[in-house]
Formats: sequence, structure tokens, C-alpha cells
Amino acid sequence: MSPSLFNFVDVKDKFTVAARHALTGKTCKHLVAAFNQIPGNETEKKTTLDQALRGVLGDQIVEQKASCDDYLSLIYLSIDAVTEGICSATTPFVLLGDVLDCLPLDLCDKIFSFVEENVSTWKSNSFYTAGKNYLLRMCNDLLRRLSKSQNTVFCGRIQLFLARLFPLSEKSGLNLQSQFNLENVTVFNKNELESTLGQKSTNEKEEGMEEGEMGEEEAPAQSSIPIDYNLYRKFWTLQDYFRNPVQCYDKFLWMTFLKFSDETLAVFKSYKLDDMQASKRKLDELRGSDGEHVYFAKFLTSEKLMDLQLSDSNFRRHILLQYLILFQYLKGQVKFKSSSCVLNDDQTAWIEETTKLVYQLLKEIPPDGEKFAGMVEHILDTEENWNNWKNEGCPSFVKERTVDDKPKRPSRKRQAPEDFLGKGPDRKIFMGNDELTRLWNLNSDNMEACKSDSREFMPSLDEFFAEAIEQADPVNMVEEEYKVVRNPNYGWRALRLLSRRSPHFFQPTNQKFKSLADYLDSMVSKLAKELPKDIPSEEIKTGEEDDDDNGDNLLKDNNDSPSIQSKLVTNQQMDDVAAKLGAQWKSLASHLEMKAAELREIETDSEDVEMQAKLLLVAWQDREGTQATVESLVTALNAAGFSHITDSLSEA
Repeated sequence: MSPSLFNFVDVKDKFTVAARHALTGKTCKHLVAAFNQIPGNETEKKTTLDQALRGVLGDQIVEQKASCDDYLSLIYLSIDAVTEGICSATTPFVLLGDVLDCLPLDLCDKIFSFVEENVSTWKSNSFYTAGKNYLLRMCNDLLRRLSKSQNTVFCGRIQLFLARLFPLSEKSGLNLQSQFNLENVTVFNKNELESTLGQKSTNEKEEGMEEGEMGEEEAPAQSSIPIDYNLYRKFWTLQDYFRNPVQCYDKFLWMTFLKFSDETLAVFKSYKLDDMQASKRKLDELRGSDGEHVYFAKFLTSEKLMDLQLSDSNFRRHILLQYLILFQYLKGQVKFKSSSCVLNDDQTAWIEETTKLVYQLLKEIPPDGEKFAGMVEHILDTEENWNNWKNEGCPSFVKERTVDDKPKRPSRKRQAPEDFLGKGPDRKIFMGNDELTRLWNLNSDNMEACKSDSREFMPSLDEFFAEAIEQADPVNMVEEEYKVVRNPNYGWRALRLLSRRSPHFFQPTNQKFKSLADYLDSMVSKLAKELPKDIPSEEIKTGEEDDDDNGDNLLKDNNDSPSIQSKLVTNQQMDDVAAKLGAQWKSLASHLEMKAAELREIETDSEDVEMQAKLLLVAWQDREGTQATVESLVTALNAAGFSHITDSLSEA
């Protein structure tokens, strides 16, 4: 048997009856029960319930018997239905839009109060995504119906609600391109012939005033500001520049703005409110009102009000604040500002000077001028940060923590140095080791001790290796384990000194050493033969800047010794022989009794044939030691058929 079809009309009627019962009992249980009893698809039932709730609201509006509370009860019911999951999340917003479209503005004010109070509900996950566009459209429809001049407060409440509803990063609510409200045109009398400013004093004299009509204290005194049509026209013309600041970048329009501003600010500067007809009672009223019920949604430009406006502290503050906002735009870096909108040096200097004048005038306006000027400066500084944020593309303020950024366990606080330093006898500092403690406490100021001249020294080779050379002599019969070359500290210092003083340290060799002590034994044997015996060690320089000279002196001394020159092959001689051998070095290898493994190692170390020949001679010298004499090398060269090389070697 096939399932029965979903009957939209019958289900809607059932939901309508359940909704009316729910409104009477002020509970959502009747709707939930009816929703669960009716068979059918969940989506179909939700859509039907949405239409039923909207139908109930339509009946209430048509009957015109329901009050705002009845409308709000139905909207509350729809919110509960969304929470229970039996109707669409957009239903409360659709009902709100229907109510606001059908009610007059005075009742819309009460309904909107409900919208403001439930902003946290609209921002919840269940409603925000589905309803943000409905709320935005509803607010825009209300703003189109309202008058900015007559319903100023209501318009402001709508703007504040949108600011609370949408996050700062919501670009749809931002004026990214810094556009101006060019429709805000200030209308004033531009025909001098129709002006009544010149006839004011004459008419007052003709008409006169009956004596005793007003009290002496309440009678308005004559204005001390000389107001004529020119001042009136120039003053209100400035509003066009405040409306569209881009005009200031035009050369001719800037000259007009400059001239009119100087005259207007001169009036503010010359005729201060303390010098006006404002009585003490009026100032007390201004201080007591704290700005309440003072709205300037639209300027009144009647000529008859000009003297009263210039004598009003709130009016003056509005005008001066307009100057500061204009100057901030002209000087600021706006991303979408045209490249031609650039101030020259004269304009920048005038703006800087005029800004100081405007702040000074704000401070002089009673009451609390200093406080008001400081507050305005703070707000404009904040506005500068806002502009910078928009120029950067409105990056998000929320920084999400990465998955790896887990909270770390609190580490144990280390002991502060002042807790353990200088606590021993004689303020001795303990370093945890006797030797370290002794070294650390040799001097009270360790940095000064490190800079001491006595620490700047480098021993000579014969001084440092004298003990090692003496122990290497078989006559002294020093056992291997007691030799200084077996001391790791001595070995480390010996390597540093050899790298600075001895040419043998950088000579290539194929001889392999099992340990540092074996290498030092080899170097000691070489130094024992080469170091001069007759030159006192004091004559050998020890400064670091003369390291190269010391090496040259050692080589020179070695060459000057006839015994060494006649027996041992020098480094220069090996270089000359290697250059002449070239690729034929293998012919000499057999006569030097070199093994095949050593030859393969030489070929692996370098591909240059001249370097291979040099490595052959070095390996032979390392192996023979004291037997690596010129005579032995000459004998091998002659046997290999290189007699022409031996001739040059003998001459050298």
C-alpha cells in the first residue's frame, strides 16, 4: 500500500489551531505535539508551519485588534519553535519584517526595542547565518521611511544596532572607499537683494518696543558681532567644503576656502563667548544640561538666527569640529584617494597652523572647554587608527591558536643569582667544582681579569716543545705514558700553536695516525731537527700580528743550516720535482718503494697530476723520516731515468 500524499491545506489548518492554542497558553508544547503527530517529511512540515505562523500574524494585522504585545508573543513563539527544531530559522525575521511593514512609525519604535534587546539571540549560531541579511534589509527599509532630521534618534538606534550585530570585519558595513554624503546640501539665501540683515536695525528702531514688556535681565542685548550678508554668505558656503572635502585639492576652490575660513575663525577669535551677551544664568543652564536634548541634525540657516548661533557654545563646537575632521582627511593617507589629491607645502603649513588655532578656540568655549578639546583630540587619534586598519584591507582582529600551540607546563623557577652568589665566607662564589670555584674567585671582576695584559701571550715553538723534545730523546728513557704529548690539555694547546707557528701543520700527508699523541710524536721529531739550537728563544717574536713573519723566519733559519740543507729534502725542492714529474710520477713510485695501495689512495685524493706527484713525495718523506735526504731522492730519480731533474736539484 503506497503512503498517503502530504496534504498541505489540512496540515496548515492543524498548525494554525495549534499556534493559537500556543499563544493562549504562552507555551510551545502544543506546536511540538502537533508537529510530532502529523506524518510526513520534516522539510514539508517545517515549511507548512512557517506559512501557518505567517498566516496567524496576517489575521492579527487585518483584524487590527492585536497590540504590539500580541505581535511580539507570536515572534517569541517562532523563536521557541526554531530552538525546538520544528520551523525554519528565517521565520522570526520574516514575521518581524511583516510587522514593521504594516505598522506606523510610532509602533515600529516599540517593535524595534524588542529587536535591540534580543541582539544576543540574533548573533547566536542558530539565527545569525540565516537572519543577518533579513535584519539588514529590515533596517534599511526602516531608514528609508524615517526622516534624518525629524527621527534622528531612531535612525541612530538603527545604526548602533547594526554595529552591534555585525563584526568589525564585516565589510558590507564599512565605508571602505571613504565616500561622502554628497546629498547633504545646506540651503541658505544666496541672493543678497533678498537679505534682511541690512534692514534689521532700521526696522527695530521703527517698530520699537513697549516699556516693561520684558524683564531687564531677560531682555536680549544687541549682538556685539558685526553680522552682514557677506559674513552670512561666507560662513554657510564653508558647509559645501565640509560636505565634499575633495574640492580643497582644486587650486581655485582652495583659495576660496582659505579666505572664507580665515574670516570665520577671526570672528570666533575676536568675539569670545565670555565677551558676549550670554548671561550667567545661561552658562549655568549649559553646565547643568550636560548636552541633553541638543540635536543639530540639520543646520537652520535663517539670517535672523545668525547672531544667536554664533553666540551658542554647542553651535561653535560643531563648526570647529567640522574643521578638524576635514583637516584629518586632507592630511591622512586614504587608500582609495586619487593620486592627484596631494597637498603642497603651503597648504600643509596652513592646515597645521589652523589646527592649533581651532584647538585653542575649543578650549576657550565654556563650559569645560579644556576637557572637550582633549576628548575630541583622543577621538580623532582613534579615527586615525581606524583609517589605517581600512587601508590594510580590514584584517581580522581574532588570532586563532594553532593546533601545535598547546599550553606549556609551568617550568620550575630557577634560583636567582643573588640567592647563591657571594654567600660563602669572604663573599666567595661557589661554582659547584673546586677548580672552577678557585678560578672564578681569582679576581673580584672577572671581565677585567680577562682583559689583563698578562693574558695576551703566545709561546714560541722551542719554548713550548722543549720538554716534549727532551722526552722524545731515547737517551732520557722516558716511558710513553709519562710523556707530555699524552696529556689531552697539552695536545690541544700544541695543535693551536702549530697552526699559528709551524709550516708542517698545513702540509698534506698520507701518513695515518691512530691518536693525537702519535701525531704530536711525529711533529716533535720534525721540530727537533729543524729548530735552531743557537738562537735564543727571546729573539723569536710572540705577537699574533707577526705570525706570518715567524713562519718565514723558521723556514729561513732552516735553509741557512748547512747540515739540514745537505741532507733533508725541503718543501720547495719537493714542489720543483713534482712540477717537473707531472704525469710521470708513477715511474718514480716504484723506485721509492711505494705500495700499490698507497698509489691508489694518492689517485683518489686528487685528480691533478702535479698534486699527485707532490703527495707521492710527501708520503715518501713521512715514511722515511730522517732518511728522506736529497741524496736518496737523487738516487731514485736517476734510477727512474729523470737525470735532468737531478741536475737542477743538485744546483738548487
